[in-house]
Amino acid sequence: MTALTRIMTAAAAVALFASPAYAQNLNTGATGTYGSIQLRSGFTPDPHNVTVNAGGPIDSTRASAECSAGYIAQRPSFSLRYTAGELPLYIGAVSDSDTTIVVRAPNGEWLCDDDSAGSLNPLVSWENPRSGRYQIWVGRFGSQNEAVPATLHISEVGGPSAAAAGEGPDFSLDPAYGSIDLTSGFQPDPHTVAIDAGGTIDASTIGQPGCVGRIARAPDFRLNWTAGSGSLPLIISVGAESDTTLVVNDAQGNWACDDDGGNAGLNPSITFQTPASGQYDIWVGTYSEGDLQPSTLNISEVTSQ
Repeated sequence: MTALTRIMTAAAAVALFASPAYAQNLNTGATGTYGSIQLRSGFTPDPHNVTVNAGGPIDSTRASAECSAGYIAQRPSFSLRYTAGELPLYIGAVSDSDTTIVVRAPNGEWLCDDDSAGSLNPLVSWENPRSGRYQIWVGRFGSQNEAVPATLHISEVGGPSAAAAGEGPDFSLDPAYGSIDLTSGFQPDPHTVAIDAGGTIDASTIGQPGCVGRIARAPDFRLNWTAGSGSLPLIISVGAESDTTLVVNDAQGNWACDDDGGNAGLNPSITFQTPASGQYDIWVGTYSEGDLQPSTLNISEVTSQ
């Protein structure tokens, strides 16, 4: 062996042992570090949440050149075996730190995200998900080899809300304008409540379609609803001179939002065609940031504002 050959061989050995962690390949076949589950469309409870440590040594671009989602571990955080139905699929995470999501779908497609769920929380989704194995990495943006606690969120209803991170509307708080127990067929209809609309929280942090405007952290009003045996809907709407918005967390824990769906002007309205019995927490917002605005909340089975 010549001196030059020995030098080149030694250099190659040094390069091999000095290879940075981000050059590692992802282990797409391993079971998730924090476990696995089989879920069928329509699963309950929804969401399915898993506590994980987010982050790792590997640059997410090892999954895909377009995957700019921080640093992840070599092995998936969690493995999901999913049987699809008619519902969409949402996979996201909530953390006090800036976390990311990397998912390898059953067809081998990579989906990556940083902040789509709002407040530095990531979310990927499929309108028509495939059945099969979803390998999920929860990463951390900008910090290599520094793990942080996070909650992985798997749902068919929607992405994780900022409320889970303590930054959005919180239905565990007492409502500012009171509550009422109503049973289908109640009189007088509508039941009305005067509310000063608005607040300091951006409703878009909820991460659901149509959630806009500024709302308070605590609910404005709480409806404890008892459904009837008939086919009447539950209609929640707002009447106001200003441009108001509406946010409702329904009896099944789903978020519903509206801006201008009412019958007059810029009034919002949400209709539950087959309302479940239970607690409905209601926020009345203003479309633009600014002072609180007078409004009237309407709860009805027959009419919308």
